[in-house]
Amino acid sequence: MVRVPLHRLAHGRTGDKGDRSNISVIAYRPEFFPLLVEQVTEARVAEVFRHRRPQSVRRYLLPKLGAMNFVIDGVLDGGVNDSLNLDTHGKSLVFLVLAIEIEVPRRLCPNGLPTQRPNKD
Repeated sequence: MVRVPLHRLAHGRTGDKGDRSNISVIAYRPEFFPLLVEQVTEARVAEVFRHRRPQSVRRYLLPKLGAMNFVIDGVLDGGVNDSLNLDTHGKSLVFLVLAIEIEVPRRLCPNGLPTQRPNKD
């Protein structure tokens, strides 16, 4: 097994509604998705945002898309109109999730790190 940051396996998007952040994580390759399901859990995402004291973290799986969506309540300091944060929409929060380290089988890492596209050889 090799430990790599999640951004080597997936990309993400962030949205907001009031004090709620939506963070989507989308696998680059279908074979990465089971690793994400196993290791990018509600508990791990809650730990990433522990410093913001989220009220709840819920994960929704979208297996046909190779994606998952996290809904995190109470993490935007009240939302756009109330927050004094520089990033009131929380658009940069996805980068905290994409920094989570994931264990990947070596067979998925032909050059030492996972690749976004399958090798052509």
